[in-house]
Amino acid sequence: MSLTLSIDVMGGDHGPSVVIPAVLRALKLYPKTHFILVGDKDVISSTLNKHNVEDDERLIIHHASQQVTMGESPAIALRTKKDSSMRVALNLVKDGSAAACVSAGNTGALMATARFVLKTIPGIERPAIVSALPTMKGHTYVLDLGANVDSSAEHLVQFAVMGSVLAELVDGKKNPTIGLLNIGSEEIKGNERVKEAARLIQDTDLNYYGFVEGDGLYRGDVDVVVCDGFVGNVALKASEGVIHMIRHFLRQSFGRNIFTKIAGLIASPVLKHFRDELDPRAYNGANLIGLQGIVIKSHGGTDEIGFANAIKIAIIEAEQDIPKHISRHLEMLLEGHTA
Repeated sequence: MSLTLSIDVMGGDHGPSVVIPAVLRALKLYPKTHFILVGDKDVISSTLNKHNVEDDERLIIHHASQQVTMGESPAIALRTKKDSSMRVALNLVKDGSAAACVSAGNTGALMATARFVLKTIPGIERPAIVSALPTMKGHTYVLDLGANVDSSAEHLVQFAVMGSVLAELVDGKKNPTIGLLNIGSEEIKGNERVKEAARLIQDTDLNYYGFVEGDGLYRGDVDVVVCDGFVGNVALKASEGVIHMIRHFLRQSFGRNIFTKIAGLIASPVLKHFRDELDPRAYNGANLIGLQGIVIKSHGGTDEIGFANAIKIAIIEAEQDIPKHISRHLEMLLEGHTA
């Protein structure tokens, strides 16, 4: 099946210097996919020339005269940057020219603009940021990772529905398990919002596992972990910090003297496997789930391998038409409550 993706070329810390090589990598990996490169036409053309890219019918340049900077206020970006590469790339999804949008731009601006342009799925009050995180058993989807810092119990139920649909369609999980991130696994633990969310989820057809503590986040006991954006973002950033710390101490330990360097050389295959398993680029690409269109947010500082992975996620989710299935599941859930 042929797909077309719109790419915000100007977004992120590195812009075209990373995005263009990532798209060229994706061109080889996904021969049925077309790309609309959105941004400054002259800059895009110049970058393509540097990579010796001749005319390719699968690459279309769509000029956008503005750019949203990484530190820009979402409200200002939404109000004054109507011809930004981000806004134009999202408009292409809205009008059906593209099946999904990929951007490494300002997260707040991307969420605000995407919500304005694409609107939320009926039954979803707030979109969430969801991504797959590595576990000892593979990976688990965690949401919300920062879009909503004051989610209600009802919002958490909506997150659970969206996460369940994602795990079922993308990973082929039958009746995926749902856990609520909490400060304890016992039913008496947690604040009233989390307790109420647990009661509400148990009243649905979702496969509710129970509470999941922070130290169980990476055990892989559940397919989806649900939390509000404040907790999810703190957990994510703390986990990234721990990984960087472990890598730092490993390099420091193996580099102390000639003997530890020899030990490091012997252990290099194991260390490479460890590095590959926890490589953040392999998990780069978060879905702004809950919108009437597919939007994938790449980490702003990633390289071409990481951005290419975000493109891969966009392709998978577009092929599965995630928004349509979320809408259908919500309709069934509503019918069950009104029956």
